[in-house]
Amino acid sequence: MTNEVVTAEQLGGASVHTTKSAVADGAYENDTECLLQMRRLIDFLPANFSAGVPEWPSQDNPEREEKSLDTLIPDSPNKPYDIKELILKTVDEGDFFEISEAFAKNIVVGFGRMAGRTLGFVANQPMVLAGVLDSDASRKAARFVRFCDAFEIPIVTFVDVPGFLPGTAQEQGGLIKHGAKLLFAYSQCTVPLVTVITRKAFGGAYDVMASKHVGGDLNYAWPTAQIAVMGARGAVEIIFRADIGDAKKIVARTKEYEERFLSPFAAAERGYIDDVIMPHATRRRICRALAMLRGKKVEMPARKHDNLPV
Repeated sequence: MTNEVVTAEQLGGASVHTTKSAVADGAYENDTECLLQMRRLIDFLPANFSAGVPEWPSQDNPEREEKSLDTLIPDSPNKPYDIKELILKTVDEGDFFEISEAFAKNIVVGFGRMAGRTLGFVANQPMVLAGVLDSDASRKAARFVRFCDAFEIPIVTFVDVPGFLPGTAQEQGGLIKHGAKLLFAYSQCTVPLVTVITRKAFGGAYDVMASKHVGGDLNYAWPTAQIAVMGARGAVEIIFRADIGDAKKIVARTKEYEERFLSPFAAAERGYIDDVIMPHATRRRICRALAMLRGKKVEMPARKHDNLPV
């Protein structure tokens, strides 16, 4: 009809719908593998929204410490690391079921268990586009957050986000609108929300990723966390633009900015962070936070329906 020369696979095959359109959440080699993975997924899910999340006996101690996490963050703020390593070392028995793995790889979503109970995980992936939020990542995470909230599944968010992806393609594609979907999804959640900032949390992307400002219950930060409107170098070049020609002054101003404004302790002083925790204690602190929030109840204001930013 449209005179396009295209194969059936290119038009609507598994690769298209798992990597580009996000119509499908996963693709597998054969029916047997697909059914096995579907069973894994169903094991994580409750029978309905009122049944409560499944609780399985676990041999993994909720108080377990993972010393290797203390060296997960590279010394250089521009060097990537794999956020999946953090998730796998935090969940029970390293069992994590990722959703839409091939689509919008700069954000990771999926199911795991802690203390035997199902949780949803949302995490920026520094290995892809430095973990920035773009339109696809925002839509992927928003749908997952809405799904978890619909079935009363608590959500753990790991944050390492330098901001929203700039560029004409993103702006013309409605990045602000798609980013608002994730903001809306978190702000409408009534389930427990626990957030851990591992490294960068800059600008509007920090707000969107389950911050206190959109209803996060407990927000923790590692000592390596940097929380600010923007990165130190960019901020200094704007604030002290008169000194741009003097490299030594720019370096000194950058260091001063990092110490005064990027520190997680500065955010904690203002109540945006509940505690600065050591990386090896992440599992223990999340398990305790979720135990405390287990009976969380939220009353939403009466309305006909929300105006979802579709």
